[in-house]
Formats: sequence, C-alpha cells, structure tokens
Amino acid sequence: MDTKPYLADAYTPREIARLVQHLGVSKAQTDTITLSVLAVLAGAFISLGAFFYTVVVTGSSLGFGATRLLGGLSFSLGLVLVIVAGAELFTGNNLLAMAWASRLIGTRDVMRNWVIVYIGNVIGCMGTVLFVVWADVGTLGGGAVAETAVQIARSKAGLSIGQAFARGVLCNALVCLAIWLTMGGHSVADKIVAILFPITAFVTIGFEHSIANWFFLPFGLAIDMQATIPIAGAAWNLLFVTAGNIVGGTLLVAGVYWIAYLRGEPKQDG
Repeated sequence: MDTKPYLADAYTPREIARLVQHLGVSKAQTDTITLSVLAVLAGAFISLGAFFYTVVVTGSSLGFGATRLLGGLSFSLGLVLVIVAGAELFTGNNLLAMAWASRLIGTRDVMRNWVIVYIGNVIGCMGTVLFVVWADVGTLGGGAVAETAVQIARSKAGLSIGQAFARGVLCNALVCLAIWLTMGGHSVADKIVAILFPITAFVTIGFEHSIANWFFLPFGLAIDMQATIPIAGAAWNLLFVTAGNIVGGTLLVAGVYWIAYLRGEPKQDG
C-alpha cells in the first residue's frame, strides 16, 4: 500500500532549486494579460500588508524592538496573500535569474516579465493608496495613523543613496529566501510559516522593499499636509531600493543557489 509519506516532508534544497528554475520558465511564458492582472493584485496585496503594519505600530507602547516585531508579523500578510492567493511580485520574480543562468529563458524573457510585473505592482500600489486616502483611514486613532504614515515616508525619503541600495539588497535576499522556503513545503500552513520569519525579520530590522515603498511613499506624500517629505528623496529611494532588490534577489539568492546546485547540469525544461 502506497501511503505517500513524502507528502509530509519538505523538498530538499536541491529539489527546491529545480522547482524554482522550472517555475521561472513558466513565469516567463505567462501571457501578458494574466501577468498584468496578477501583478496588479500583488501590488495591492503588499500595500495591504504595508498599511496593516502602519496601523499596528501606531501608538504602540511595547518598545522599539517588540513594536517592530509585531509590525513585521503584520506586514507578512502581503506575501502570504501573494503566495497563497496567487499573484506576481517583482521582487520575488528576481528568482527568474536561475532559469536565465541555465539558459532556459533569454534576457528578453526576463526583462519582459520584470517590466510588466513592476508596472502592474506599481498600479496595484497606487490604486490601494487611492482607496485608503478615499476611505480616510488615516484618521484612525484620532489621526495618529496618518502621523505614523507620514513619519514612515519621511524616514524612507531621508535615506542616503547608499543606505537605500544596501537596505534594498538585504531586503530582497530575505524576501527571495522566504519564497525559496515556501517552495520546500506542500501545505498552505507550510508556506505561511516559511514566509513569517524572513519577512518579519526584514521589516523589524528596517530593510527596504521597493514595491512596499510604492505604497508607503505615495501614501505619505498624499496625506502630508505640511509638505515635510522631500519628493526628490522619495524618488531616489524608489530607484535605488529597486536596484538593491534586484541585486539581492538575483545574486545573493538565485545566483548563489544556482552555483551550488544547478551549475553544470544539462539544459532541460519540464
């Protein structure tokens, strides 16, 4: 009798590498309409996680570390929705670099996916900003939520180029590791647990996620009645955090694991 005990076991790292590689091929071949719709959803999902974080950390008396830890757990909602509900997130799709390195997809395939998904993510974020502003949820807590949102955006816009880039690198290393870990599990519970620790860690530490920042910064700017957030600083943040995210995802995760497990394997798909 075959009881299929393997269903209770995680995939090995080498098996995960092959799964990520094959998934990269599938993502590169996804049609434009499907890719665009799922990208908009991902932007909205990450924005919901970002706003959840904003509300949770507002007015907390738990202390710096504990407050950010709780906020990080809340922010994890975004990636849980992306992975479990299904959506296309630019930062996670940096893992397409594995399929590219194995020459299963070309540079044009990767660029097409990244451009469509990034634009879709931004649209999803901006749409969520519009609805959040329209709903006037910044007035929660007697206006304290709006104050927190402006403070978050001001802090991000105040980062130097080097800080934004480095924090972007480290952020997407953890985001892509979270996605890597979800590929090792079989159940929804497996995937959620795999997401929680890396995502909570990057938020607690203060690393920078480009797509989340497409919510944090525009939302802060939209409700900053005193114009305290430098627009140029916000633009530089989005640019250099995005660049850092690409480096962190492609080199520190996809590149390292490709060298460890897929280097020298015969070219194959399926």
